[in-house]
Amino acid sequence: MTNTPHYDLECAGVTKNFGSFQAVKGVSFDIPSGSFFSILGPSGCGKTTLMRMIAGFDEPNSGDIKIKGKSVLGTPPNKRNVKMVFQHLALFPMMNVYENIAYGLRCTGMNNADIKKRVQDVLERIALPDVGEREIHQLSGGQKQRIAIARCMVLDPDVLLLDEPLGALDLKLREAMKIELKLLQHQFNTTFIYITHDQSEALVMSDNVAIMNQGEFEQIGTPQELYHQPKTAFVAGFVGDSNRWSGTVKSSDGTGGKVETSQGLPMSFSAAGHYTVAEGSKVDIFVRPEFIHTVRASESGTGGIDGDNQMDGVVDSLLFNGANSRVLVRSGNGELIESDVTLTGHNDIKPGEEVRLIWSSKQAMCFAHEERA
Repeated sequence: MTNTPHYDLECAGVTKNFGSFQAVKGVSFDIPSGSFFSILGPSGCGKTTLMRMIAGFDEPNSGDIKIKGKSVLGTPPNKRNVKMVFQHLALFPMMNVYENIAYGLRCTGMNNADIKKRVQDVLERIALPDVGEREIHQLSGGQKQRIAIARCMVLDPDVLLLDEPLGALDLKLREAMKIELKLLQHQFNTTFIYITHDQSEALVMSDNVAIMNQGEFEQIGTPQELYHQPKTAFVAGFVGDSNRWSGTVKSSDGTGGKVETSQGLPMSFSAAGHYTVAEGSKVDIFVRPEFIHTVRASESGTGGIDGDNQMDGVVDSLLFNGANSRVLVRSGNGELIESDVTLTGHNDIKPGEEVRLIWSSKQAMCFAHEERA
């Protein structure tokens, strides 16, 4: 007997129209129990509309939404075992931490002894066992975040929805909270569905990520799959940093070939995924900065670096970020190319120096050309 996977949430062909505008276009996906799933996409792509339908604030025009295998169409938000954390955490300022967390349990009619036990348990699980008597204004931004999650988790939801919950935090706290949210999700083993336009949040925390664009999912995969094996030009351009060229295929053997870019640069490429490239077709080429090697033009040869694509240019500027530093190189026809470099403080490449950029065709991902909005 085969084990059928258990899904906390299933969406099948979910569509939402606002008048003649279709905000969500037949989206389907399944989320296994106890996983961290992110929906990542630019503002206006339909992420929040999809989340509102899962929560029950909007009804889809077509399709089905199932929680724990049971359709929730027509079920009001307060009757779905789904809870939601918003960017503005909506904690009650007139109640202390304990009362904020206990509020939902009181609404269910639970007795005081059981409420006390449940609240203390959830406070310990979020590693804030002694803050129950504190007022909300006495908490730090990160503590408020954890209390907002605790207030939901004490009700034991099947699914927790998080809509851009780190957006109001400063950068350093956001970085810390990414790791903390992942740890909290493990601690509760509840399915987290996370909505964001910030790719670093989605990639760091998620088991799987859906890339949403103009109401549709372009690709669902692990962060590693989306980064290394994007299936569309949009995903390649949206996930991670990339240098991008448009051009026309001059020769192709199906798995790779040569392109002449719109700037007149000849370039070798590998076709991405199972996509086959025909001669004469318009394509977009993506090369990530970490795959482009920068060597001084004054040093003869390629410094032992293997690469069938080369380009000469001048260092325009240096983007210093410790070990993850980068140079912007201006080519002869004026375009700027980003390349990662390791800076040691000794004999570093400087702005104004002539350099050669080298990369392999294996790292040049090719897709059918997409017009950019």
